[in-house]
Amino acid sequence: MRVKILVTGAAGFIGFFVSKSLLEKGHSVVGLDNINDYYDVGLKYARLEQLGIARSEAEIFGNEMQSSNEPNFSFVRMALEDREGLPHLFEKHAFDTVCNLAAQAGVRYSLENPEAYVDSNLVGFLNILECCRNYGINHLVYASSSSVYGLNEKIPFETTDAVDHPVSLYAATKKSNELLAHAYSHLYGFKSTGLRFFTVYGPWGRPDMAMFLFTDAIRNNRPIKVFNHGKLERDFTYIDDITEAVVRILETSLDRKISPKERYKVYNIGNSKSVKLMEFIMSIEETLGKEAQKEMMPMQPGDVEKTWANVDDLIKDYDYSPNTPIKLGVQRFVDWYLKFYKG
Repeated sequence: MRVKILVTGAAGFIGFFVSKSLLEKGHSVVGLDNINDYYDVGLKYARLEQLGIARSEAEIFGNEMQSSNEPNFSFVRMALEDREGLPHLFEKHAFDTVCNLAAQAGVRYSLENPEAYVDSNLVGFLNILECCRNYGINHLVYASSSSVYGLNEKIPFETTDAVDHPVSLYAATKKSNELLAHAYSHLYGFKSTGLRFFTVYGPWGRPDMAMFLFTDAIRNNRPIKVFNHGKLERDFTYIDDITEAVVRILETSLDRKISPKERYKVYNIGNSKSVKLMEFIMSIEETLGKEAQKEMMPMQPGDVEKTWANVDDLIKDYDYSPNTPIKLGVQRFVDWYLKFYKG
């Protein structure tokens, strides 16, 4: 069943891979991204080039561009906050479903630039919900985050856990997204599915994430900052596993009727395993064949000591559980990094 899907954040890490996978499955995709400068825009344009969108075209705001090598893909540079442009896009395309992966990312950056999180993650998300309401969208799949668990001490994290104690503005905006989606699904009858991603890594990954930061520093003989003196654990989740989960959720809902009880759901998307930070660093060192210079640092504001996803609901509803081993994922990232940054 071929459908037309809007993927926001299409120049971003997860959005790029989800768009690519949907196209490979024969769907029609319209990608949207504002290409902000939170991190190197060159990487964002390079992702789009993989989808057949030239940088010279992607730099233009507002105009929709057709891919040069993907007949079912087009791209428009637009911000979610564009309250006039977004409805026009929905009206033009009559999307079957929406995958909202656009957001201002980063826990620590939210301490420096809180306004960016309000604009994109709150105002922008409300605009998406309004468009879903007004243009007959059957299903909205959107990115939430494991950061919503905040100060929860019960491990592993379950979607039934209370998430009332966020420790960063970023986490608070993601929890707000879940609340807004619940209200709109209840009031207007369309399905919304929130995905709490756990520490996503892999090729084409974000430069502000640990995988990239550590690899780049070790390769270039710079020290790495090891927060909380290395006493951190993360549920590292490989990008292919994230993509498979997102696409499976998008496709499964297309050919079945939605009952009122199914209208609002939240899932953890994680590897169901917590890996010690020092073990993660060791995997990078072994792959690069180089030892890291480590600067032991205190805990950072907005950070948590441990994350670990319970994915029983994902297994039950979609017969899927992410399972890429950390060593394999690290190897694939390093291979890509060395090729992409060969200079």
